[in-house]
Amino acid sequence: MKLPMQYISKVSKFIASNALGTIVDTAVLWICSRFIFKDYGYVGEYLVSPLISFECAVFTNFLCSWHFIWRDRAKRYGQAVFARKYLVYNLSSSATFLIKMSILLLLERIFGWNVIVCNLVALCLSGCINFALGEWVIFRRGKRDE
Repeated sequence: MKLPMQYISKVSKFIASNALGTIVDTAVLWICSRFIFKDYGYVGEYLVSPLISFECAVFTNFLCSWHFIWRDRAKRYGQAVFARKYLVYNLSSSATFLIKMSILLLLERIFGWNVIVCNLVALCLSGCINFALGEWVIFRRGKRDE
């Protein structure tokens, strides 16, 4: 099966966007777990810190999605829809966050890996779900686009 060039381009942009989100997520996670919530034990390091870093990455990824990946579809929606789309994006990302956290905690329990390593593996796996939701739910094509 041959994929259209436009689809390959979109997946490439999504990967680049998620790389940026991963950098934001990892940097914020490191700062939170190492400095801000260091004295809060497991809850601070493995629950609160990843939650904060996740929200920072979600906003970064949504901006990339709106202005870079699905720009053609976002133009059709207009700026008035920006907040509503962000809410839907955040909700879908939150659902995949639960999956990511389950993977992160499972990896930590099974292998005893550092939170950063667990997070990176979990991000890769949950990224596939995020692309599918972006392509077919949040920024889906309208009848005019087909």
